[in-house]
Amino acid sequence: MNERTAIAVAAVRAVETTDRAHAVWTDADRAWASRAAAEVVGESAEPHAFVGRRALLALERLASRKHRAARLARAWQWRPWVGAVLVTAAFALGALADAIAPSERINILAPPVAALVAWNLVVYALLAARFVVRYGESGAGPIARFVTHLAGGVRGAGRAADPAVTAFVEQWSTASAPLYAARAARVLHLAAAALALGVIAGLYVRGLGLEYRATWESTFLEPSSVRAWVAAIYAAGAFVTGIAVPDVAHVAAIRVPASENAGVWLHLMAATLAVVVIAPRLLLALIAGVVERYRAAHLMDELDDAYFARLLRGFRSSATAIDVVPYSFTLADDARASLQALLDRAMGGHAKLAIASPVAYGDEDDVRLPGGEIVVALFNASATPEPEAHGRFLARLAQSGRPLVVMVDEASMAARAASDAARLEGRRALWREVASQAGRGIVYVDLANPDLDAVEAAFTDLP
Repeated sequence: MNERTAIAVAAVRAVETTDRAHAVWTDADRAWASRAAAEVVGESAEPHAFVGRRALLALERLASRKHRAARLARAWQWRPWVGAVLVTAAFALGALADAIAPSERINILAPPVAALVAWNLVVYALLAARFVVRYGESGAGPIARFVTHLAGGVRGAGRAADPAVTAFVEQWSTASAPLYAARAARVLHLAAAALALGVIAGLYVRGLGLEYRATWESTFLEPSSVRAWVAAIYAAGAFVTGIAVPDVAHVAAIRVPASENAGVWLHLMAATLAVVVIAPRLLLALIAGVVERYRAAHLMDELDDAYFARLLRGFRSSATAIDVVPYSFTLADDARASLQALLDRAMGGHAKLAIASPVAYGDEDDVRLPGGEIVVALFNASATPEPEAHGRFLARLAQSGRPLVVMVDEASMAARAASDAARLEGRRALWREVASQAGRGIVYVDLANPDLDAVEAAFTDLP
């Protein structure tokens, strides 16, 4: 997904996964978003196209309702003019940063050129060292860690107010940190190149209308040391221009109060900045830009978690076949209707139920394996769970190789022991133990008083 689509997906996902009561983003809203997206992209579209279009449509509706997650998603989108302003500001700073004194003299030891060359060489060394040390690692760099830290501050500020904002910041900061790192690197490299270019422009523009004199002064350095220093600093400029760095005698001759026309030194400075700063930084910016472009086009490409699986089930033209296998009890008609409503919601309105005949106690090994896409093992909470019976039943169903959801209907027990919370929790603990021994999670439902959110939550762990 591209960046605009991915940030919409993250925002809508945060709203839909935190609004368990479907109070802010209702069932009708969710169904509308899926239906409208399917109509736009068509049934033959790729899953990414459907998920992305659905998120963009949903984000528009959430924005019209002034939802905080939608506003944050819009605010967080990258605006290219920000980078342009930073680069322009760096150029202006460079143009004003040369250390030309009012006496129109250039100190060859202390212009911004020497500082820029030294600083950029240090940066290149650090980048090379980091590349060698972290080669092959996927851990976050300093920019990514900064984004995560910033996101943590936003989470702390918005946690109590809106859980959707918290979830969005967590998901988006994780997904976008590599992209932001590449983007920050590109902008910083361009800014560094612009700063050096500004220094060159400032030096030459001033040199057009004024005659600047080159000189130097130092309390501790002798002409030989000064010559060695400037030869090292301006070596790259001397190499590409063919202008030789003046010898020791020449350097000694321009020591304060003496001086000379600064033209040769300006050419050495400009060429050195072009070779050591501008060219490498532009190359690094190009590399970072390629990485940024790739990452911006491949955000949130993985659609293999439960949230996306539920969306894509609703996108399919056929309903999801679900086999419900009750164990040692028969479902009444109203319980069947409640179960249909629960699983319809979990499947995004696309559930096709097949309720098998109840499996009698002791017949666990004779269970006919279901052929649906998802299997629901349904128990009555009034029964005492036994690993030898109920656990064997689960093991037999698991042999189908299909996703298996364990449900326990608490309707009859709730009717008898509604006020005995300790007894109800004790029975739940026994069921949890049997389910965990079978390597399965468990969801408790009351088919006489169905809780849509509980069943929807149970399906979040499905593959």
